[in-house]
Amino acid sequence: MNDCKTVTQVSRECSVSPRMLRYYEKLGLIESKRKEDYSYRIYDAETVGRIKMILLLRKLRVSLKDIEAILTDKKQEQILKILQNNIAELDEEIEAMDTIRKVLTMIVARYREEEYTLLADSELVEMIESLAPAKKQIQEAITMTDVNKANEVLNKDLNVRILMLPSNTVASCRIQGENPEEAVGDKVTEFVQSSRLFEKKPDARMFGFNSPNPGILPNGEHGYEVYVTIPEDMVLPEGFEKKRMEGGLYAALTINFPEFHLWEDLIKWAENHEKYEPDWKVGPEVMHGMLEEHLNWIYAAHMGWPENGIDGQIDLLLPIKVRG
Repeated sequence: MNDCKTVTQVSRECSVSPRMLRYYEKLGLIESKRKEDYSYRIYDAETVGRIKMILLLRKLRVSLKDIEAILTDKKQEQILKILQNNIAELDEEIEAMDTIRKVLTMIVARYREEEYTLLADSELVEMIESLAPAKKQIQEAITMTDVNKANEVLNKDLNVRILMLPSNTVASCRIQGENPEEAVGDKVTEFVQSSRLFEKKPDARMFGFNSPNPGILPNGEHGYEVYVTIPEDMVLPEGFEKKRMEGGLYAALTINFPEFHLWEDLIKWAENHEKYEPDWKVGPEVMHGMLEEHLNWIYAAHMGWPENGIDGQIDLLLPIKVRG
């Protein structure tokens, strides 16, 4: 097993979180092994190559469902059909974007004419009403550098919301190990259900973050901490600590589990924004103030619903401040 790599090594080499690797393994897309005399998991060269292929296909906008079909299609009978369908969808998007470009070019040309009024252009109104809803276009890529650049172009207009989080009293629970997110999630679920938290605080919310950050320790373990907002006077069970979560201004990006690689895009968005910039907090142990809010999670846990909540959506919350 000399050519095998640990979760830490693969995570750093492929720029992917351990949680995403575990999710891919849960879906059956990859498989890890156990090294003799060691408790942590490892990946052989074939699996690392498989991980890189999954990441490439995701950047090419191929869905996880289609990727699963591609990787399990030993006779390669479905691959061509899946990729052709994706190309057909992209062709529709390119055509729609080309139509919009032509209309915008026409408007610019007419503005150069004398006495042109946009609102009085009846032909333009009819034209706009006939336009099909446009999707974003992906450019044909040849190298991995081109693919990454295309992703940056497509993600530059992220649907980011600006929100103010209030200060809250929270129940904090931190677990360190190989799968801390799952372990702490189970413990918090038990707490939510046994305490009937949702009935006492219907607006309760759940936030999580790597602790310490970036989270991977030399032995392959890492830590994850969860904050659950609670009533001020609530008595907590063993394993939970009452803390004060400072509020503040945040840039929020909603993702579908487990697309945590979009953290990088959100950070770039804030770094390049005209009005806002990241407001990093002191201390890597709190992930520099970045939070992951599991939407509708408290209610889902209260009702005993699926492990990823109602719809598996998560808000990435980046602390920001007004420039200057």
